[in-house]
Amino acid sequence: MDRLIEPLDEDGLRAAIAEAAADRRTLAVSGHGTKAGLGRPVEAQAHLSVARLSGINHYAPGELVMEAGAATPMAEIETALAEAGQQLAFEPPDLGPLYGQPIGGGTIGGVIACNLSGPRRPFAGAARDHVLGIRAVSGRGEVFASGGRVVKNVTGYDMSKLLTGSYGTLAVLSLVTFKVLPRAAATRTVLLFGETPADAAATMEGAVDGPWDISAAAYLPQLAGARSGVDDVAQAGGPVTALRLEGSRQGVRERTVALRAALARSGETGELHATRSRALWAEVGAGVLLPKAGAGGDMLWRLSLPPAQGIAGGGRIQQALGGEVAFDWAGGLVWCAPAPAETPEAIDAGAAMLRRITNEHGGHATLMRAPEAVRARVPVFQPEEGALAALTRRVKENFDPRGVLNPGRMFEGL
Repeated sequence: MDRLIEPLDEDGLRAAIAEAAADRRTLAVSGHGTKAGLGRPVEAQAHLSVARLSGINHYAPGELVMEAGAATPMAEIETALAEAGQQLAFEPPDLGPLYGQPIGGGTIGGVIACNLSGPRRPFAGAARDHVLGIRAVSGRGEVFASGGRVVKNVTGYDMSKLLTGSYGTLAVLSLVTFKVLPRAAATRTVLLFGETPADAAATMEGAVDGPWDISAAAYLPQLAGARSGVDDVAQAGGPVTALRLEGSRQGVRERTVALRAALARSGETGELHATRSRALWAEVGAGVLLPKAGAGGDMLWRLSLPPAQGIAGGGRIQQALGGEVAFDWAGGLVWCAPAPAETPEAIDAGAAMLRRITNEHGGHATLMRAPEAVRARVPVFQPEEGALAALTRRVKENFDPRGVLNPGRMFEGL
């Protein structure tokens, strides 16, 4: 894959894809390339970079809407939002460090293409819930648009929902329009130290269902917490249950006092304010509190489970495969780094067992990080069967009939 194609604008993008389709030339699509390690390895004849399709085209803080080129850096978007006292409600994680990339290198198109959502996701919705519209180029070399700058424009087939999470296998995003929300005036995180996993599950469920308006809940076993850059967590000497509160300054202060009083009967509590609270949740969302690649953690899984099943399912997997786990989304998301396996057969058996246990608890699993040879062999995304697999194939054939866009990125043969 020596050839690099880097169109200057949407028309150039359309021409490049149309030419590739005519020549049956496969393309590996990327923005800044920070998520090349997420998904199956793409075997393509050329690299199509949309890095030039960058910049905030429209931002109306009063309307809570932003429109930006797909390759606009997340750092640029978040800076503009912060200056206006706003934020992306779905709190996209910065996965760069998982793949040896610097912080802040990702793009808004990459976030949408991979449907990445962080700790606030159970309370504010996923990335796809905040996309108002897109412009994109299909594998046929055809430009199409869906939605617009206001919710009432999203009529008919909502292509933006379909493309969100398709990993560039159906079409290449050129422009995205999305909702933004006011940033909370205050944020604090209450820490409860020393809980068992079962007790933490009950604590998180009670906190979410209680009157404190929790916006994030996580459980970090001792080894995971010790990797945190936040000293209160790193030096806890045991597991930490973390509960975040956001809102007005007075409201957060009052709810924090009430929550700590309610938790005091369960053990010692602590408290993080603004900067340290944001730092902790950025770590939790990005999965960086599990072992780094090359440090006993070459494989890293992200399991999505019903919150009531997360702690139990993660515990079963850890008991079966060893390694480490950590919990976000009030137990509904499990980061899992199994103990290293010595042979390909053992890796395959471990992956199959992990998926079986996850399925038994009503969830699905994504292999977030692994060596390329493993990602080529072990299904990265939840395997599809029967009618669902047939539907996926038909959708792919409709958008990209010659299979030129990111071939095999999600499923073998697609």
